[in-house]
Formats: sequence, C-alpha cells, structure tokens
Amino acid sequence: MSDWADWIGRSETRQDVITPGLLDRFYATLDQPVTGEIPQGLHWCLCLPDAPTAELGTDGHPKKGGFLPPIPLPRRMWASSSVSFDQPLQLGDEISRISTIASIEEKSGKSGDLVFVAIDHETHAGDRIAVRERQNIVYRQPASAPAKPAASGAADPSKWDWQQAILPSETLLFRYSALTFNSHRIHYDRPYAVEEEGYAGPVVQGPLMATLLLNLAAAKLGANKLSRFSFRGQSPAIVNQAIDLVGRQQGENIILAVLGDDGREIMTARGAI
Repeated sequence: MSDWADWIGRSETRQDVITPGLLDRFYATLDQPVTGEIPQGLHWCLCLPDAPTAELGTDGHPKKGGFLPPIPLPRRMWASSSVSFDQPLQLGDEISRISTIASIEEKSGKSGDLVFVAIDHETHAGDRIAVRERQNIVYRQPASAPAKPAASGAADPSKWDWQQAILPSETLLFRYSALTFNSHRIHYDRPYAVEEEGYAGPVVQGPLMATLLLNLAAAKLGANKLSRFSFRGQSPAIVNQAIDLVGRQQGENIILAVLGDDGREIMTARGAI
C-alpha cells in the first residue's frame, strides 16, 4: 500500500491539567458520586486532539497526515489498548503526554485490507510517569453492506462473579464524546454510521466501555487498585442495545468482559492488581 517507515518514531506532546470541573463532568457522565479519588480511565479525557473544525475529515476525525499517517483506508477504529498504571493521578496535576508512533503494519483479513497503527502514550504528572499505554488503531476498507454481528445466543452474566447491566443511551455517548473531544461521526450520526460505515446504529465508544469495566473493578476492589489493564474490541456495541459488564478475580488477575444481550463478546479485558 505504501512505505510508512518515515512515520515510525514520529511523536507529539500535549499538555493538560486535572481540574475539579473535569472530574465533576466525568463522574456526572457515568452517574457516579464525586469522590476524592481520580478514577482510572480519566487519562483518556486528558491531552486531547484539538484540531479546528475546518480541519476535520468527512468522518469527523482530524484529517490524516498530521501526527497520524495518511492511511488511504476510510474506516477507523480503536481496536485495543494495554495500559500500565504506574502512579495514581491527583487533582491539580499538570499533565504532559508524549505520544509516539511505534509501528505500522499492513494485513489482509476477511473484510479486506487492514492497516494497524500502534501508538505509545506516556502520561506524565509533573515529574513522574503516571500512565503508560500502547494503543492500537485499525484502518479498514469501506463497508460493502451493513454489518450483522453474529449472535451466540442469550447472554448469561450469571456465570460471572461481578455483573452490571448498562443501557448505553444517545445522551451517554454524546457526553463521553464531549469529555474526550471526540467528533467521530459513528458515535452520534446515525445515517453516517449506518449508510457510510455499515453499522447497525451509532457505536458505543471503546474507551467508554473500557472505563465502565475499570469502574466495575474499582467498585469491587477499591479505587486505583489495578497496576495493569488491557482491552480488545471484539464486536461493536450499538446505542440503546443493552450490554452486561462482567468480571471475576483469579488471584491477582482480573478477568473482565462486555457482553451483548444476544450473547456476543463485545469487549474482553484483563487486569492485574
């Protein structure tokens, strides 16, 4: 497709501050009471891309060719992340995040050509490293027909020790996109999501579901207990379709998942204390 070698190692640095207002809006979006703890997952609401509206592409993302390479495939998805929580964040922390393109890999799958871009994010709070993350973004070909995820039967969350039912509404998706300054149209523009990208409706954000899983773990274990956390998207979650957050503890390991009401595994995740 192209030679992307010149993009490997490209980096950018962004700054932010953890303010009371951000924390209040984060808790309000997730219907949680404000506490003195900075919850794990808040880092996805910091150091956000801030391209002017005139510089957004058709899909609502910043146009390609700035920090990210100009991959000539139109559909983009946050496929997975692996996170290390080195130090808890604190209210008032001055944040800087260094993001570096680690690799670009072309593949061919059942749905056609794919390009995977791996980005390493290093989040500093003052002079300490607080969070390290390897984020994997996948670019895909245009959708040839509306996607119909394969159901595996009714979900059975009773097999899990931890369970929480969620109905992701348009309002929840809108608020989380606002928190993360995410204008990707698949999360709020139904005609675009269905007609252009082939989804059954607006898509629930991957980091939102990952944050909900982190909150489930925090409710069972206490705040900021995980040292590592990874997640992988398996199937899209669609607005107004019920999902179950589930988990269990196996020694120091935490097994988590998001299940569709039709039995699909929407997201799988693992954590470690």
